[in-house]
Amino acid sequence: MNAPVEKSAQWFCLRSQPKHEHFAAAQLAGVPDIEVYLPRIRFRRPTRQGPKWFTEALFPGYLFARFELAACLRQVKSSRGVRDVVHFGDGWPAVPDETMDELQAVISGEHIHVISEELQAGEIVQIAGGVFHGLQAVITRALSGQERVSVLLEFLGRQTLTDISRVSLIRETEPRSVVL
Repeated sequence: MNAPVEKSAQWFCLRSQPKHEHFAAAQLAGVPDIEVYLPRIRFRRPTRQGPKWFTEALFPGYLFARFELAACLRQVKSSRGVRDVVHFGDGWPAVPDETMDELQAVISGEHIHVISEELQAGEIVQIAGGVFHGLQAVITRALSGQERVSVLLEFLGRQTLTDISRVSLIRETEPRSVVL
């Protein structure tokens, strides 16, 4: 986010080229009359090598910029990484300041919002890495030290209760009740 811009400036939603939101934001951040906001999140996702951290735009393919439409539209549209400013026919809808204020209050533009990794009993998880890679399990309880959890999984045709490292688990869906 750069210095505040003119009072008549409004927030607009920009469409970026695929996976180039950060390039577009960096390019526009250097322009004096444009304020840029790119909310990003960090989360873990299972891979064949185990869980890995990923950082992505909260709204993939989109970012926000505050500028005067008449004065800056051409410059914004021609910026590296920007595909277009979201519009409907000849209308360029502005995003209300209140909406942007609420979004910025939840996710700061300068920091990456990390998705919580706290696991609760009843949550469905996927095991990433190790001999149980790719299997689904249900959390039954957190063990001492909070580094391991007890999970119930179906393995070789029967339900098995086992302890596993918390870092090997990726949250799958909504919690459900556990019956042992």
